[in-house]
Amino acid sequence: MEIFLDAPHNAATIEGTSELRLNFCKIKSIACEVLPVAVQNADTGEVILIAYANERALLESIRLRKAVFWSTSRNELWHKGKESGNTFTLREIYVNCEQNSLVYKVSPDRNGICHTSTDGKANDCFYRKLDFKTLALADARKK
Repeated sequence: MEIFLDAPHNAATIEGTSELRLNFCKIKSIACEVLPVAVQNADTGEVILIAYANERALLESIRLRKAVFWSTSRNELWHKGKESGNTFTLREIYVNCEQNSLVYKVSPDRNGICHTSTDGKANDCFYRKLDFKTLALADARKK
């Protein structure tokens, strides 16, 4: 089986598909500018999303006590939820042993988490799971 390493990536081609289209090239071009940030719900432990922060985004997050990231696709600060209203209050920041990744423990300010939705209800960002046999993506919310 082949994993699509260099497939085109845009919202229309990746958010609604069951086809695995991983982008292994994203961090290579920005490795010295940003750190990966795992965003975790402080109350439930749920991993909400993975994003990136540069020094400016980290300092803005601390100042505002809100989740702020660096958008690698738009090359600008990304105030999570500024457009959707799905903002996160920053509770804690953890730094890993090698100081090359972060965990933001947050509280969602509303019920919405992700910009994607199903039947009008916001998804979490990890709404698909990988079938080990077929490498297809399946809806993780369905039992």
